[in-house]
Amino acid sequence: MRTLNYGLIGNCRSAALVSDKGAIEWFCLPKFDSPSIFAKILDKKIGGEFSIVTSDDYKITQKYMRKTNLLLTRFDNGTDAFEITDFMPRYMNGDNDYYAPPDIIRYFRVISGKPKIRVNYNPKMNYALGGTNSNIHSKYIKSTTTEGDYDSAYLYSSFDFESLLDSKEMLLSEDEYILLSYHQKLHLPSVERALLKLERTKVYWLNWADRTQKYSQYNDKIIRSALVLKLLTYNPSGAILAAATTSLPETIGAERNWDYRFCWMRDASMTIKVLSNLGHLNVARRYLNYILKLVPVKDEPIQIMYGINGEKKLSEKHLDYLDGYEGSKPVRIGNAAYKQKQNDIYGVLVDVIFQLFKRFDVSLSNSEELWTVTRSMMKVVQHSWRNPDRGIWEIRNEQKHFTFSKVLCWVALDRGVKIAKMINLPDYVNKWTVFRDEIKEDIMQNAWNESVGAFTQTYGSKELDASNLLMESYGFISADDPKFQSTVHATEKALSRDGLMYRYKNKDDFGAPKSSFTICTFWLITALYRIGEKARAKAMFERVLGYSNHLGLFSEDIDFETKALLGNFPQAYSHLALIETAITISEDRTHGLNKEKLW
Repeated sequence: MRTLNYGLIGNCRSAALVSDKGAIEWFCLPKFDSPSIFAKILDKKIGGEFSIVTSDDYKITQKYMRKTNLLLTRFDNGTDAFEITDFMPRYMNGDNDYYAPPDIIRYFRVISGKPKIRVNYNPKMNYALGGTNSNIHSKYIKSTTTEGDYDSAYLYSSFDFESLLDSKEMLLSEDEYILLSYHQKLHLPSVERALLKLERTKVYWLNWADRTQKYSQYNDKIIRSALVLKLLTYNPSGAILAAATTSLPETIGAERNWDYRFCWMRDASMTIKVLSNLGHLNVARRYLNYILKLVPVKDEPIQIMYGINGEKKLSEKHLDYLDGYEGSKPVRIGNAAYKQKQNDIYGVLVDVIFQLFKRFDVSLSNSEELWTVTRSMMKVVQHSWRNPDRGIWEIRNEQKHFTFSKVLCWVALDRGVKIAKMINLPDYVNKWTVFRDEIKEDIMQNAWNESVGAFTQTYGSKELDASNLLMESYGFISADDPKFQSTVHATEKALSRDGLMYRYKNKDDFGAPKSSFTICTFWLITALYRIGEKARAKAMFERVLGYSNHLGLFSEDIDFETKALLGNFPQAYSHLALIETAITISEDRTHGLNKEKLW
């Protein structure tokens, strides 16, 4: 089975996937959610790619430049060797102004000998709908669409344009560059300017990584995951994407594939909490502003997800002319789940607001606006917590009383109470405490199944759900409570397979799940560690870390049998859970971060 051996490059405006053979097989211009210009990952024949072709005697290796998002792919046949540095420029350009254009730069550096290469530049714009024409101009190669909405891209290079476009063999005798941009350049690129942008981008990422909290164990894993999360932020608005891709399936050949290039309130809020605890407060501020712009009116309902610029309508469409990843159809753009009702998002969001109040104190410039949002969400939760919803896993065809949704409603009221105490508003404390305690009593009575010995997926059921492993992390129940310990053991027994976890095993809209949901395995490890099974949890964690791809990246899912990565990639949810688990295990910090739970 094919696995997701890709590196992610980006600059917080868009991102690209580069294969372990140095081929760009997924890239959208000019933004994350724009139509693709390369989409071979979704259709090997017509998707389009930007690859490097050498003779078969070359050994190809790949790694990230340490503590950066610059990707190095080395080609070496023992005599001739060269290295490509792939990156999207990002660095400070004046006071509080980032230079982050919709550009990819491929910098070629000769290491030894006289390597011979071919470049396969095959753009297929607008998700490969119709054709793409590429024509040589005096200073660039311009590619344009032939069907659908007009679009264009510009390729600049020190290589001969005709040799590039016709994939002719070229001799590498000195450093060269290729720059692909959505825009026509006003200043003509050159090898020297490409190298300067490389060095400036390198320094930006090194500085960013250096500001990340240090830990005694798994520090490199934490930094790599943090760098992934940063790449999935959309700097202009503050939104955070669930993943950089669309339609990579949970199971090969199945239709469980979705467009994840949007901002889920739940995923993004959890990511913000993790990055804030790692010391990256600017990301939290930008996300906060993104949220506040989405809730301009009192009592306006909050969707579970939005577009990266705050778009509220994310209509889903199938691109039936694309074969899909390994033949897994349909390929989707847009996501119909935006219409769903999920009661857990209020708890996640109020929890983040609470953390921001603690971190910034009430001097936060928009604290009054945050308080208005908090009160608005308290009203929604008080009126809706008794109602069924679609749950954290976005069940499309049925609403139920999901235990995790009820727990997060409790979290919303609990954090609301804490915020009201912080700003000395006792009337709200008293009123919300009553609702909070009522929700907890309801959960304890209806979610606990004595015969199963666990809190179950839904009220009155016997099915188990990995999300309930988070009950302790959110403060709903203590780690030494026999009911939580029993839930952890029962959930592991029911949902674990060869050390990897199902989300749940009961059938949903698309049948029974067939792959492991990566974040759930990290949740289990964290839960086991917190109930005292530390040695076993650490051994499990180290084994799971070995299931990442060659660059330490994780997708949404893992195949139980082959351990191949599946689902959209890289997945923010998976990497934030990796960080939280690593921090839990790494109890001795080299810096003074307190041992605050991150969920």
